[in-house]
Amino acid sequence: MKRIFIYLMIIGLGFGCEDKLDINNPNEPSVQYFWQNEEDAVKGVNAVYSTLHKGSISRWMPMLFSTRSDIGESRSPWTDLANALDKFIQPDYNFGPVAGVWHDNYVGINRANQVLDNVPDIAMDTDKKNEVLGQAYFFRGLFYYHLVTLFGNVPLMLKTTSPDDYPANSSVEEVYGQIIADLEKAVEMLPAKYASPEDLGRVTKGAAHALMAKAYFQLKDYQNALPSLEWLVDGEGGDLYDLVPNYRDNFLVTTENNVESVFEWQFAENPNEFTDDDIATPNHNYGSSMAQFTAPVGIGWSDAEARRWIIYEFDELTVAGDRDPRVEASFLFDSTHINGPDETLVYGVSFSSRYGTGPDSKRVWVRKFLNDHWKIEEGYRSPNNYRYIRYADVLLMYAECLNALNRTAEAYPHVDRVRQRASLAPLSTVMPGLGQTAFLEQLKKERLLELAGEGHRWNDLMRWGDIGPQLSVNDPAFNNFEVGKHELLPIPQVDRDVNPNLDQNPNW
Repeated sequence: MKRIFIYLMIIGLGFGCEDKLDINNPNEPSVQYFWQNEEDAVKGVNAVYSTLHKGSISRWMPMLFSTRSDIGESRSPWTDLANALDKFIQPDYNFGPVAGVWHDNYVGINRANQVLDNVPDIAMDTDKKNEVLGQAYFFRGLFYYHLVTLFGNVPLMLKTTSPDDYPANSSVEEVYGQIIADLEKAVEMLPAKYASPEDLGRVTKGAAHALMAKAYFQLKDYQNALPSLEWLVDGEGGDLYDLVPNYRDNFLVTTENNVESVFEWQFAENPNEFTDDDIATPNHNYGSSMAQFTAPVGIGWSDAEARRWIIYEFDELTVAGDRDPRVEASFLFDSTHINGPDETLVYGVSFSSRYGTGPDSKRVWVRKFLNDHWKIEEGYRSPNNYRYIRYADVLLMYAECLNALNRTAEAYPHVDRVRQRASLAPLSTVMPGLGQTAFLEQLKKERLLELAGEGHRWNDLMRWGDIGPQLSVNDPAFNNFEVGKHELLPIPQVDRDVNPNLDQNPNW
């Protein structure tokens, strides 16, 4: 799975006229000839995975989920990008980084639909067929989860697309209903783990349970989220997942797919492949460019970074008297006032040597998915996997769920596990007996510190009802936020131009 090949399934389109033969080219791949056997089924679902490599999904989408929130900002010299990612100013409704997220998620949905439409009729091993279909159901749910949380009332397309499809908007409730239905099927069909090492990185039953809990969370339906979280923590999943001892190991290329990984996107260094002319050319279908676009000034393009206020949220001391180790595992910033002479290194060079005392000296960059632990530069094809769902996230969700169901005392141990990995005193020791409201407020901080920069902050704030101009106290960009509008992104105008049934989001 670290070397997923992209298999393009080309649907032949007949372009006939009166003076030409309207026949299919027998040398051109088409759907009727492709879906023949088990190998084709696996190639088809691998093509769904490859959607995660597309730049709009692997680069711009994580920025939209983090940088638009109160922990992120953009000082990109590309003004339109900085406005769209950070300042709630949309340059135009077809702006590439935003419109591309819409388009590429629908590419993934259509690839999943092709699997779901064609694989059931293939004669193949039943268990393998269920694995393939379960993965396709998972991904269709995943891509719709991205779309509904960013764009809201998106069209549901549940069959392979055809040129005469003009779907209308579906309600948010309908979209979530479909996500949950797809994930329920994925849970039934997917294995808890795969027998072959070659399948490392494929989605599992645990990944489907975790994503289903996230979908129910955004609906604030904690009762229905509970069974999935119970499976992950108290049930079979509790024997499959755990926290790794070293927090930083969740973000290193040397410790990928560890016991804390519930679902991570697989990337690899791009090999040079030889063409017919024996010229080595880089293959673009393996790595991620997110590191190049988020690395510090002088290394990458620094199109997205963190706001400094979050650094001060880590001020709680550990048992040993040192600062929370997650802060330096998560961010690159001038930490001389923390570590004394042990100055932060930025790709092998001290922070002060790179940035002096000028404006850049106070900047903060998210470190988690960079490659500074093994390289002194970045590039467009990073092999560092994107950890989409970690077990720490699951434990904190379980605590939030139990608290929402008036079972706060039962929620404490799951927060304690996360805190103790960071050498923090157990919450049950330092803040025992919190009521439901106070526990939730503390849990908001626990999620902030544990998961900062990993793409969860926007949905957390939306679920808690905390999105709005009040966030301008930490993020001045929220002075531009319009309630009833900026909770969602605009639907690309190019799609509305070709689809008369598609309505724009409110107030856009």
